[in-house]
Amino acid sequence: MAKTPEHGPLTGVRVLELGGIGPGPFAAMLLADLGADVVRVDRPGGQGLAIDPAYDITNRNKRSVIIDLKAPDGPARVLDLAARADILIEGYRPGVTERLGIGPEDCHARNPRLVYGRMTGWGQDGPLARTAGHDIGYIALTGTLGMIGTPDQPPPAPANLLGDYAGGSLYLVVGVLAALHHARATGTGQVVDAAIVDGTAHLSAMIHGMLAAGGWQDRRAVNLLDGGCPYYGTYETADGTYMAVGALEPQFYDTFLDLLGIEGYADARKDWTRWGELREAVTARFKSRTRDEWTAVFEGSDACVAPVLTLREAPHHPHLAARGTFTDHDGITQPAPAPRFSVTPTTVRTGPARPGADTADVARDWDAPELTKGLDLE
Repeated sequence: MAKTPEHGPLTGVRVLELGGIGPGPFAAMLLADLGADVVRVDRPGGQGLAIDPAYDITNRNKRSVIIDLKAPDGPARVLDLAARADILIEGYRPGVTERLGIGPEDCHARNPRLVYGRMTGWGQDGPLARTAGHDIGYIALTGTLGMIGTPDQPPPAPANLLGDYAGGSLYLVVGVLAALHHARATGTGQVVDAAIVDGTAHLSAMIHGMLAAGGWQDRRAVNLLDGGCPYYGTYETADGTYMAVGALEPQFYDTFLDLLGIEGYADARKDWTRWGELREAVTARFKSRTRDEWTAVFEGSDACVAPVLTLREAPHHPHLAARGTFTDHDGITQPAPAPRFSVTPTTVRTGPARPGADTADVARDWDAPELTKGLDLE
């Protein structure tokens, strides 16, 4: 038998993804980027809020089959695939897969080693478990949204990066890989309950420690890392763009002041009573030149200053271009797989999976002939 080509450290791992939107697909993409064989179960008619499948990067490196979970034979087809999978990922509200007949007990009856990953906002239990929600509500409840922004304005929505992807997807991936390690050691699978509220709260562990120690105030824009500190924040430039400053350590702060060209503020770093005065001076200086001019001033220094780039500008930054942080595939510029591996490198192998396009191949490769029964694949 020919050896399966190596596509990353998870080559040989089979993942079954029950199609959804948001953090579940992103988690499955990460597993696929790392080399896993991810098969996505799409529903007839597509997903709500979904973009054109040709541009849905979160479905890259995957394959897709279409199964109607409400059809009489739909659950049986999913169970056939679950019997051959190492990991299953689903993002329905609690109790939905159980009602469909594809819940953890149903799947473990067919495959005791299966890792059953559940991605939700509120978790599988608790008073809010069965209610609807989105990223902004989850991070609001955990206290993290309330940390962001200025006191005289409502907290801004940080896209859906903090809750859905950092607190949700990444914790689901950590959880299912840890459970996979356990399953391979013991032969016993388990359920991984990845709740966005849990993961987002966990991300704030250091802040909670600082709060308990008296090193963090429970209000916005008065702390070291929330924009309250004048040498950790963003400043507008002459052309209406921005520079980001993170000169926290003494030596970096000194370099920052020197390159910025302001004097008399060496002692203001630790004197918070002078922070307002320092902020005014820094603001005025940055407004005197354009972003590109300031970028040239600070480039290559240890002042910890960087230009605030747009999504379209970022791939062209010399450092990111040199590392290949972004890549182009099928005409779509997108983030390259991360992290990187010295022995089992990863890559974007295929573009976004088109719903149902891989049914025949998956049926063959996973030895699941029932998957194609009654389907016209010509």
